[in-house]
Amino acid sequence: MTRDGRVGRVERVTKETSVLVEIDLDGSGKVDVSTGVGFYDHMLDQLGRHGLFDLTVKTEGDLHIDSHHTIEDTALALGAAFKQALGDKVGIYRFGNCTVPLDESLAQVTVDLSGRPYLVHTEPEKMAPMIGEYDTTMTRHILESFVAQAQIALHVHVPYGRNAHHIVECQFKALARALRYASERDPRAAGILPSTKGAL
Repeated sequence: MTRDGRVGRVERVTKETSVLVEIDLDGSGKVDVSTGVGFYDHMLDQLGRHGLFDLTVKTEGDLHIDSHHTIEDTALALGAAFKQALGDKVGIYRFGNCTVPLDESLAQVTVDLSGRPYLVHTEPEKMAPMIGEYDTTMTRHILESFVAQAQIALHVHVPYGRNAHHIVECQFKALARALRYASERDPRAAGILPSTKGAL
């Protein structure tokens, strides 16, 4: 645990999955992830490393059916852990945005740690349906699940791209940076909640 105590730990166990997520918002990008879905592990690695979050994810799911429950429940637990780690949100920047290119693809991500879950998500419709065992239609669902539990407003826009791997990966990299910027401490706002309504 860091000096600020901005650490979240969530265990989620159902008949379909067993998930453990730990996140330290003030980490250095140390990542230890295992979900059984290789490309998803790769994306969570991007989230931790580019967000400078220390991130541990251990998921065992019903992969004999497919990867849906494993991916979804991991995203739900990750969102809950992120919310827990944010704590009272006093002194944070609250808003963050980042644009990330990956070869021919581009992702634009803007986040508000508002306490109100809302997702706007656009990406190219025509791309490969699978990346290994990863169903590319799950990207939006990951974000929906994360947003629902983290209780944030998230806008993700990929205006163009051809390669499915690049399209998805640039979203996770941009998300990582936007979350990092929004959750960091603002030295000019120590002890101040960034809201005129007095609650986030």
